Amino acid sequence: MASIRKRGKSYQITVSNGRDIHDRQILEMATWTPDPSKTEKQNQKALDRFAMDFEDKVKSGKYLKGEKMTYKEYSALWLSEYAEKQMERTSIERCENSLNNIILPAIGHLRLSEIQPLHLTRLYSGLAEHGYTKNGKQKPYSARTIKRIHQIISSSLNTAVYWQLIESSPCQRVKPPKVEKQADVKHFTLEQAKAFLNQLDTPYTVAHWGRTKKDGSESRKHYEEKEIPLQFKVLFHLAVFGGFRRGELAALTWDDIDFQNLTVTINKASARTKDGIITKAPKTFSSNRTVTLPASTMKLIQKYKAEQQRYRLSLGTYWKGSNYLFIQDDGKQMDISTPNKVFKKVIRIYNETHEDKLPEITLHGLRHTSATLLIAQNVDIKTVSNRLGHSETSTTMDIYAHALQKQDELAAESLGELFATKKQKKC
Repeated sequence: MASIRKRGKSYQITVSNGRDIHDRQILEMATWTPDPSKTEKQNQKALDRFAMDFEDKVKSGKYLKGEKMTYKEYSALWLSEYAEKQMERTSIERCENSLNNIILPAIGHLRLSEIQPLHLTRLYSGLAEHGYTKNGKQKPYSARTIKRIHQIISSSLNTAVYWQLIESSPCQRVKPPKVEKQADVKHFTLEQAKAFLNQLDTPYTVAHWGRTKKDGSESRKHYEEKEIPLQFKVLFHLAVFGGFRRGELAALTWDDIDFQNLTVTINKASARTKDGIITKAPKTFSSNRTVTLPASTMKLIQKYKAEQQRYRLSLGTYWKGSNYLFIQDDGKQMDISTPNKVFKKVIRIYNETHEDKLPEITLHGLRHTSATLLIAQNVDIKTVSNRLGHSETSTTMDIYAHALQKQDELAAESLGELFATKKQKKC
């Protein structure tokens, strides 16, 4: 029979649940708090009913640990027993960051069985309304961020159901904000891509000021002519003509380059973690792929390989590298943040000297440029999808709907011109 003991303003109900392998008694406990709006007699009846129901659950095996484990306690268990074994390090760190900064402050104190759809709905509404503070300014969380928060909570609570800690997940009865599809993805047009690649081969001038003179007057300004290093020319050519992701480019080794068949093989990717740069398997299984490149691009890579070999010999024992294509001064793998910095620099140099400005897209925009230009050349969507490493052609179609719509319009025009031509011939 359940034991009931008053503890302050609440009651502790204890039920014996047999003995463990060491012959120690297993005790399950629950806490019940009286309703101040009810009479003492009504509360006594409610307490007796709660104790009876709790004992029935324990004896029948229906009592779930989620009724006494908080979400904060459970999230630590989920990270160690599920996430660490099923997810990539970068994904785990994103989960930890979201849990510590957003999710746990809101629902970490709740027991698993207490979390209701309304708790999550209020959490998402609060994130959208109040957001976060950055540089003294209040900014709302985007629908995409809130949806990612929902996915983390949903994944954790679905696992709790699988582990039989709770009977069902409240996430099944909550709808996160709808993420509107982007009307367009930022990329270069064909003319802009040509201008960008031409800029890579164009020397640029950097102005330098000497030290201020003793009398306080400014020294003479002198100019230095520079060029974009060859390894960045190669990297940006690979991004445009191969459509590779930043992490895939950073992870490339010379073993991945097949000069005879003009191909580059993607079988790994680099990413940043709190412990430094790691190299791992690509984003998805389908991201493992071999992509054929233009002969001109492969010649550029070959030229760079010879340059890197000469540079390596010149460093002697200072060389600390292994076999990476893109390197730091000592030969070690290039930091994954470096290409984006140089990419922005090239765009800035171009825009400072040209009236027709290049849009300030991200490095990932070169991947979008590659796909968009292929679609514009009537390359079938399956081939484009394979080159990008998408698992489904539907993913490619969703991302590049803008380019496909344009092709649909051109197809309609072509059909119209075709029939108009035939009609004129008959006349």
